[in-house]
Amino acid sequence: MDGELHIGHPAIAITLRRKRNAKRLTLRLAADGVYLTLPQRTPLKEAEAFARKQEPWLRSKLADRPERHVVAQMGTIPVFGEERHIASGTGRVARLDGDTLIVPAPEEKRLTKIKAFLKETARDQLTQASDKYSNRIGRSYGRISLRDTRSRWGSCTSTGNLMYSWRLVMAPLKVLDYVAAHEVAHLVEMNHSPQYWKIVEDICPDYKAHRAWLRQNGAGLHLIDLNG
Repeated sequence: MDGELHIGHPAIAITLRRKRNAKRLTLRLAADGVYLTLPQRTPLKEAEAFARKQEPWLRSKLADRPERHVVAQMGTIPVFGEERHIASGTGRVARLDGDTLIVPAPEEKRLTKIKAFLKETARDQLTQASDKYSNRIGRSYGRISLRDTRSRWGSCTSTGNLMYSWRLVMAPLKVLDYVAAHEVAHLVEMNHSPQYWKIVEDICPDYKAHRAWLRQNGAGLHLIDLNG
């Protein structure tokens, strides 16, 4: 973060991010806030003027944004793109049983158990998908880590380590699979050039539909609150 702007009344907080490769000012509304990306040498006054000019648009978008969805102790939660009913049960770990997520835990610990289940399931599925696609392109990756990132669904480092958002487990399985293909393709091309997208298309031919799903529905996954 490179500072913060406050515009209008009531004030809207805007986080500033300077990037070397940024060529213009870009305002983005994310699930966790509002971000203004600006080139390294852009004066702060210019950034503020740009933000104020965009204030009517920004306020309309904020007004239309859905509220955070707090997962009720005995409510529902999406797993692999389908709503699952949360129910208590016996055993040691949470598990899927048809359209029901069985959670063997007292009420005060249920959300913790659900989050642990989602992370473990996400790791299993993303590891399988990463293995599948890395084998197809004949490249190996380093390690896989899971985070609750807001600005990206995954990343691939120059050393071949992969990072994914565990919230992908709430998206349809084919969408999760596409993100794995997207990141594994970076083991060959560390960019988003036409050559890179050709690799993605070769290993995941219908990637455009899954990419579109994330663009349309991804913000909603970030609005699901598992902290109680």
